[in-house]
Amino acid sequence: MAQPIELQPQAITVQELAAINSRQVPERYIREGVGALDASFPVLDVPTIDLQLLASSSSTSGDKLDKLRSALSSYGCIQAINHGITSAFLDKLREVARQFFALPSEEKKKYSREIGSIEGYGNDMILSEDQILDWTDRLYLILRPEDKQTLKFWPENPESFRGILNDYSTKLHVILEVLLKAMARSLNLEENQFLQQYGDQATMQARFNFYPICPRPDQVLGVKPHADGSVITMLLQDKEVEGLQVLKDDQWFNVPIIPQALLINVGDQAEIMSNGIFKSPVHRVVTNSERERITVAVFCIPHPDQEIQPVEELINETHPRLYKKVKDYVSLYFQYYQQGRRPMEAALI
Repeated sequence: MAQPIELQPQAITVQELAAINSRQVPERYIREGVGALDASFPVLDVPTIDLQLLASSSSTSGDKLDKLRSALSSYGCIQAINHGITSAFLDKLREVARQFFALPSEEKKKYSREIGSIEGYGNDMILSEDQILDWTDRLYLILRPEDKQTLKFWPENPESFRGILNDYSTKLHVILEVLLKAMARSLNLEENQFLQQYGDQATMQARFNFYPICPRPDQVLGVKPHADGSVITMLLQDKEVEGLQVLKDDQWFNVPIIPQALLINVGDQAEIMSNGIFKSPVHRVVTNSERERITVAVFCIPHPDQEIQPVEELINETHPRLYKKVKDYVSLYFQYYQQGRRPMEAALI
């Protein structure tokens, strides 16, 4: 598939649009059949997993690993608690995110992304004239490896932003290793099977998401339905405002907030590695007519040259190989994503 060419980026942010006109939404954001965030959507009972117990191999025999496997096979996501990051630190991260998005537009635009690139401050990459846009502004930053950080996109205001984000990436890397090892053990694999495929040149990318108040939550989405192109995604939810929904059994469910938890989901590349046992959940973000919402997502992604494929031990006559070997999955992912398609289509045998 040819590399897509971005048309001219939006000249105005969604935050600016919302401030200019609090009653109307431009046509380019309107979708049919969204439905508002209200009691009509059931709540998804996302399994809660104690990561401290997963980290201790003596505690993870039997029930703990079975619970993890069941959660990632049925829901594709978990609410991770006892992850080693204090509530006070998570609140600091939320606060610097809030402070950044509260800066004047001119200050934020110093960190604007460049055309054809996702890194930096901005919104949807526009690939076609009829593309329906998401009601969100984003700050997208590469965290790891450190030599891949592009510091011109890292805010200097608030002053503590860079230090807090670097600390956060270090803490998340520890969680990632614990989780990938436990996921392998839950499938009776040697514990480093997934870590080896993930590779030591993998990237960790943060996306700070700002969802302004939207006058038409029944017609506008904060993020269109998609599954993640990562191996693992870790989301710090807004402490008070819901908005994330997961598609399960052809129905949308609201994902509840546990303020001190990290919502962790498997991405497409973990589904490929597990030969379809772990499910990369389709999800979306709905908008809110009364309150803005801020979240921080971190995507854990193998190096583009790293080959990802189903683990051999998970392929047999009962469970034949479902996926091809893939490389640079994320490039494919962004092309499909803006078209509202799943890149997993291209990975299936």
